[in-house]
Amino acid sequence: MNEQEQTEKKESKTKTSLKEELKIIFSSSRAFWLVNLVNFAEGVAYFGILTLLTLYLGGSVGMSDAMTGVSVSTFTGLVTLFMFGGGFVSDKYGVRNALTISLLLLFGGRVLLGFAGVPAQMGSPVVGYVMSWAAIILMALGSGILQPALYAGAKEYTNPKVSAIAFSFIYAIMNLGIVFENFISPFIRTNEPFIGNIHGLGWGIMGVFLTCTAITGLVLLAHITFFTKKTEQQCRLVVINEEENKNKTWKQRFAQMPFRDMRFMWFIFILLPVQTLFAHQFLTMPDYIFRVFPAEVAAKFEWINGINPFIIVFCVPLIAMLTRNVSVFKMLIIGTSISAATTFLLVGHRPDLTLLILYVIIFSLGEAAWSSRFYEYVGDLAPAGQVGAYMGLAGLPWFLAKFTTGLYSGFMLSYFIPREGAQNPGEMWLIYALIACISPLGLLLTRKWIEGGKQQKSA
Repeated sequence: MNEQEQTEKKESKTKTSLKEELKIIFSSSRAFWLVNLVNFAEGVAYFGILTLLTLYLGGSVGMSDAMTGVSVSTFTGLVTLFMFGGGFVSDKYGVRNALTISLLLLFGGRVLLGFAGVPAQMGSPVVGYVMSWAAIILMALGSGILQPALYAGAKEYTNPKVSAIAFSFIYAIMNLGIVFENFISPFIRTNEPFIGNIHGLGWGIMGVFLTCTAITGLVLLAHITFFTKKTEQQCRLVVINEEENKNKTWKQRFAQMPFRDMRFMWFIFILLPVQTLFAHQFLTMPDYIFRVFPAEVAAKFEWINGINPFIIVFCVPLIAMLTRNVSVFKMLIIGTSISAATTFLLVGHRPDLTLLILYVIIFSLGEAAWSSRFYEYVGDLAPAGQVGAYMGLAGLPWFLAKFTTGLYSGFMLSYFIPREGAQNPGEMWLIYALIACISPLGLLLTRKWIEGGKQQKSA
């Protein structure tokens, strides 16, 4: 992005009122809302599976704690690793085609995973392992292509004047899907009473997985039917030199990535420690609640887990609107500090449901303060037609956070909160909290250096 484009973008933001920005975003193109249809459905399906994946692999498929931790970590790590190459897919073939490819891969992988528990019940656990790992690869590849395509769609199909709100909507609508998933998942999984005499279906975790697979199939059908090539061309608001993009080789695209900008690389990698907390929400929190808290609390696990996306749905757009003129860096320092500090609520206490819920609420507010603004920052740096590639690069630290966290999370669970024997979860959370504090401290200490690089890039 050249100086003139940046100046015009800044001027457009300062001259546009919040009311006008909201009017623009809600009158966005058909393609933007079709992208968000996929976004919502994927929030339901992806997190519906991820939330219960450790329990499914450890129970239905029969994996050990260590193997489960490594398998789930491999899945989440591959998602982000594939995002790097997946970004090039959306840049080269367009958002619409990238979403089609990703949904096909996700549907196939989820069908395979839904039946991976059957061989274990028939006395062939190794077959179940192979099916699970094959499903993990397919789903990871599909998600890796899909995530950059969603954010590329946010930039291409909305007015540049409302970029901050557009990126926050992508993040919030995904979390709206998670809220929906967390509400229906216990109803599908258990036969516990929910409202009056209405009981759950009792289909188990496999039932939840197959429901998520069905949702993926339905949204794939809707996407192919309504998101046509004509719609994509008519709704694109950001000018892209398609001929120039088509003529570029993968090597040329790769060379244009900001790898040589050490400030930018430090900026995205210093977030790795606090991002381990996000990985623990699905690698550690499910077993923590099921092993430490009473059965009646575990039965409503998804509802506790659903507090986070419920807050995100409302707070991410709200905070983005109220702080749209506040620097991204300031919001990052505030948000990561809140996320790291609140983890200390789980330290030094016996398991307490009130403290657990308070932790989830405050942690979510911290996430809402900085997560979507980070994607806005990366989107601003990326030239038109290269948003997917930039988003893929920005996801590398998240890949490392998810992958490395899973390498030790299973061992930490076995040591601090084993299935049987003495448990000491407070010390485990203390270690995780201290690791997370590295991020806000590192951002604070290097703020002038990093922002100085951004100013040089703008000059």
